[in-house]
Amino acid sequence: MKNEQMTSALKNVGLSDREVGVYLTLLSLGNGTVSQITRKAGINRTTGYDILDSLLSKGLISMSGKEPKQEYIAEPPEKITAYLKQEIEKDKERLLFAEKLVPELETLHNVTGRPSVRFYEDTEGLKQVYEDTLTSHEPIRAYATVEDMHKGLPNYFPEYYKRRAKKGIAIRAIVPNTETGKERALQDAKEKRETALVPAEAYYFHPEINIYDNKVMIASWREKLGIIIESAEIADAMKKIYELAWAEAKRLDKNI
Repeated sequence: MKNEQMTSALKNVGLSDREVGVYLTLLSLGNGTVSQITRKAGINRTTGYDILDSLLSKGLISMSGKEPKQEYIAEPPEKITAYLKQEIEKDKERLLFAEKLVPELETLHNVTGRPSVRFYEDTEGLKQVYEDTLTSHEPIRAYATVEDMHKGLPNYFPEYYKRRAKKGIAIRAIVPNTETGKERALQDAKEKRETALVPAEAYYFHPEINIYDNKVMIASWREKLGIIIESAEIADAMKKIYELAWAEAKRLDKNI
């Protein structure tokens, strides 16, 4: 697909001319500072900040670090369809068009494999980090307190559980032994999950941690902050630590 056709296609799914220019620039860079992005896109910094904020709100890019070393990162092109599903769910024609566009965008996406840390703020940011877990190619390893999850994102998780199970993504979860935790564990088979309940008085933790592929996702309910660490080395270490914790959690579960 030629650049003109790509621009037209992205405008067709709802991006403005300037959003298209910055988005395609960032796809080709993979990640970059405001200066790098605006220089390559041929726009001024003030305009660049506005456009980047708009793309952030759509979940098409993310941000890592803080000024003066703040970087913007292109999210996987499949996030375009995730954005449309939220914004124009009833517009099936545009959604199908976006899904066909994704493979073309993936050819432009510069993924260097360099480790990254992405931050997502507030309720919408927390939803974004959970949406990313639905891209997992392997069973998710999780530490989770069900009460905090459901208070933090009311009405989000029942549908999320269904979508995860439908995608065939299994999960193992270490969960404090609370009434809500026990109730959720009763749905394990239906929701493609295996739960190990641990004593709440000793192991009640607040952030949720998910480990999958080469990523570690942290959802901090108290701070309304989502974090995705993308690093093969860190994910591998966290998986090994999890297996140690899982063995002990299963032993504790038997004694509850």
